[in-house]
Amino acid sequence: MSGSVTLAYDYPLFGVFWTTFWLFMWILWFFLLFRVIGDVFRDDRLNGWAKTGWIIFVLVLPFLGVFVYVLARGRGMGGREASRAQAQQEAFDAYVRRTAAKDAPRTTQADELTKLSQLRERGDISDDEFQRAKGEVLH
Repeated sequence: MSGSVTLAYDYPLFGVFWTTFWLFMWILWFFLLFRVIGDVFRDDRLNGWAKTGWIIFVLVLPFLGVFVYVLARGRGMGGREASRAQAQQEAFDAYVRRTAAKDAPRTTQADELTKLSQLRERGDISDDEFQRAKGEVLH
């Protein structure tokens, strides 16, 4: 064996921190790269040629392309992300309301009149209140 072998105990602690730092920076870089590419595709205000230009720029010169994109369009990235999250939340809320309405028990006029008469018998409502509520149910 003519080459040197680095053993685990020969790797200094600062080297571990430095390697971990660069690994973390590369992971951050890829997150940012994919975030920019995703933002390009989700932006409805860009036409096809502009999207193609940004993608080519980001893929051919990745560091420069991403940094220029963030400088030029970074403020809008947050707004587009917030509006997308809000639209998803509204769609989810609408889905929950539709689903809950399907599962809700349907009450008939007879059920409501029965409840009203029970309230009157217990003395929770007066005869006048019973007649008024009965009129609302029947109309």
